Amino acid sequence: METKLIDKAASDKISFITYIVPAFADAYKMNVQSAYCYLKKYGAWDFPNEHWWALHTDNVLYTLDDLYEICRENGGLR
Repeated sequence: METKLIDKAASDKISFITYIVPAFADAYKMNVQSAYCYLKKYGAWDFPNEHWWALHTDNVLYTLDDLYEICRENGGLR
């Protein structure tokens, strides 16, 4: 059986995304599944996926604030 490995960048992106969604959930008193759905519904899911490389070097509070603002601008109420 052939083993396939992912590259370092993909691994780092996965690590960041799996960190930031639970952090968003904790910050806004949501469970992780609700946080994911909320980010998808209000258009903030693409932001960390597209800009993870820059975001992972910044303070997590700035990223959480950015996600909140994107959701708010798109009709989110939290």
